[in-house]
Amino acid sequence: MTAQTNRLLIPAMGGLYTRLSPYSYALIRFATGAILLPHGVQKLLTGSITRMAANITAKGLPLGEVLAYLAFATESAAALCLAIGLFTRVAATMIGVHMLVIICFFQWQNGYFWTKGGIEFPLLWLALCIAIFFRGGDRCAVDNLIGREV
Repeated sequence: MTAQTNRLLIPAMGGLYTRLSPYSYALIRFATGAILLPHGVQKLLTGSITRMAANITAKGLPLGEVLAYLAFATESAAALCLAIGLFTRVAATMIGVHMLVIICFFQWQNGYFWTKGGIEFPLLWLALCIAIFFRGGDRCAVDNLIGREV
């Protein structure tokens, strides 16, 4: 892909855009997983998985403790896999479903803005995971290195 230098405000940047654009998707995929990863690690280190299980049960969802550990696995293992591009589509699906549950059951009543605990940030993660699901791991992913993609 080459940058259309006649459309650029600074045409001299066209070469840089052309050289780096193949890595832009990898950056988005990495950031999507890497930003979520600390949320899972934090739940483990602070012991908040039991509190999370209670919150899940309070919302009327069954098997609160199982879902809390599944959420922890999604926010840690699946996020790490997404960041490095291993089992990319599976990880994107897990995170996308997780964000959909967060939106529907936990944050919908708070509205849109994340400053009030709303759906804005999980909605962004969901949209990114949908896009990543359809694109897959791409060139800078472990999936590509091992020659297989799920």
